[in-house]
Amino acid sequence: MSDRALGLNSEVGTLRVVILHRPGAELQRLTPRNNDRLLFDGLPWVSRAQEEHDAFADLLRSRGVEVLLLSDLLTEALASGAARMHGISAAVDARRLGLPLAQELSAYLRTLDAAPLAQVLMAGMTFTELPLAGSELSLVRRMHHGGDFVIDPLPNLLFTRDSSFWIGPRVAITSLALPARIRETSLTDLIYAHHPRFLGVRRAYESRSAPVEGGDVLALSPGVLAVGVGERTTPAGAEALARSLFDDNLAETVLAIPIAQERAQMHLDTVCTMVDTDAVVMYPNVVDSLSAFTIRKAGSGVTISDAAPFVQAAAEAMGIDRLRVIDTGLDPVTAEREQWDDGNNTLALAPGVVVAYERNSQTNARLEDAGIEVLRISASELGTGRGGPRCMSCPAARDLL
Repeated sequence: MSDRALGLNSEVGTLRVVILHRPGAELQRLTPRNNDRLLFDGLPWVSRAQEEHDAFADLLRSRGVEVLLLSDLLTEALASGAARMHGISAAVDARRLGLPLAQELSAYLRTLDAAPLAQVLMAGMTFTELPLAGSELSLVRRMHHGGDFVIDPLPNLLFTRDSSFWIGPRVAITSLALPARIRETSLTDLIYAHHPRFLGVRRAYESRSAPVEGGDVLALSPGVLAVGVGERTTPAGAEALARSLFDDNLAETVLAIPIAQERAQMHLDTVCTMVDTDAVVMYPNVVDSLSAFTIRKAGSGVTISDAAPFVQAAAEAMGIDRLRVIDTGLDPVTAEREQWDDGNNTLALAPGVVVAYERNSQTNARLEDAGIEVLRISASELGTGRGGPRCMSCPAARDLL
């Protein structure tokens, strides 16, 4: 790996380093019985999802982006004894398993080499897969079906955007809202704490008192962030994040943007993403209704303005005349379909250059008509968990604007 300096101050500065997670065995754990609980709308064809993800990673590499794979980072970090204890303690839930079984399971996991341990931490383990000879004495084991999970899988690791994001030279570890995803942050935390690549990287926003997810955080311009408040990020989380960033001089303005609390709009980046220094692609149903409360640093405190139209508040905060809005067209059926298929969830590789799902043909055409270069990737299976190119990527280094 290179020693390129990490950090960013925008959504659109030329992308240099990104963290992805190649779909793996954790997706093969999905069944019709558990896919809703694990936040997938269907059962992906895993080998095809891997092919699509490989093509996504190759496209990024072809544009000069260094791609770090989360599974490799995790395996390498687990060379540390402290990292192993960190990962195991987060994965073994004594309240659910009972103390005897939890102790036996922890002892077994400590015997695993880094690669198989990483696999268990990501893909989980069923009761049938428990190798513990004495665990038949556990009532918990006897009362569970063999296919039940003793350690839950983490199929949403695919969406590396949510569990951490970079602001300036620092990384923020988020607090994920839903039970199926809470343990993802323990793996992200482990990697940043113990992998040599991140040695010396300081943390931003370490107060995890209220949920904040990376998909809700947009770095509109240097010092200006937008934070969606809805299904995953709470008002308390947005406020705590803003105050923490102000205290560390990492931001001067944070726009808190209410969004619908529903599956189709789970994060701000499902309805709006930056595609150029002064332009966003946005779901047309929210262009006129999206509002923002502007939180500004004021000495040792903050000021909070009344809600104003998002487009207007963003332009003012960014210091530009207007924020260009590229929407997905006026046909409500097409707009709704393409928003559901993550047409508004683009990943900027540079100002005016984005990666998008090829299936969203109308949105992509609108982007190109507005002068944006669109690099298309296929996603017949990657989209099963409702996430696009931005959701699947955690930029760790961009050229500064």
